[in-house]
Amino acid sequence: MLSRGNGVAERRWLIVGLGNPGPEYAGNRHNVGFMVLDELASRVGGRFKAHRSRAEIVEGRLAGTPVVLVKPLSFMNLSGGPVKALADFFKVTPDSVIVVHDELDIPYGALRTKAGGGDNGHNGLKSITKTLGTRDYLRIRFGIGRPPGRMDPATFVLRDFATVERKDLPFLVDRAADMAESLLTAGVEATQNKFHAADLNPAKPPR
Repeated sequence: MLSRGNGVAERRWLIVGLGNPGPEYAGNRHNVGFMVLDELASRVGGRFKAHRSRAEIVEGRLAGTPVVLVKPLSFMNLSGGPVKALADFFKVTPDSVIVVHDELDIPYGALRTKAGGGDNGHNGLKSITKTLGTRDYLRIRFGIGRPPGRMDPATFVLRDFATVERKDLPFLVDRAADMAESLLTAGVEATQNKFHAADLNPAKPPR
């Protein structure tokens, strides 16, 4: 919490984008969380800087709300360590944590948000849930669809977006950033009502 100077505390949020560090992973489907956080950093007007928590962070205001933008540098499977360290450092409770991540079971072109729930096999979420000790944080789920044929999902997420997908990728990244702002200002239900009806892909998985 932050003081407004009038005795009223302001709620601070942690917005975490999941991905793997290093240029060889930058364009991977698994790194779409990093892409969205880069867009949010541009809106905040800050640059990512190394933090002792094994993450890069930007502090600022988004939609008038105090935020810390986070890109863990621990690799996906160990994302929870930096997130827990930063939540403790900035005194942010799990209900003020938003995690942006890729989602295999949502078609490309669709974005979803929810509070809590399982990890659906996503190792980054699994690590965060374990270290925070709760599932009760917010998620922005960026649909990447299922792999073609018999391709292993672990291989699929570590491949770059296809040429046809890259055409719409900037729009979707921008829209996911809009969704993060909406969560800060309007809450989960209003954000779902606004964004879930506006997919590029007409297939609508359940909330």
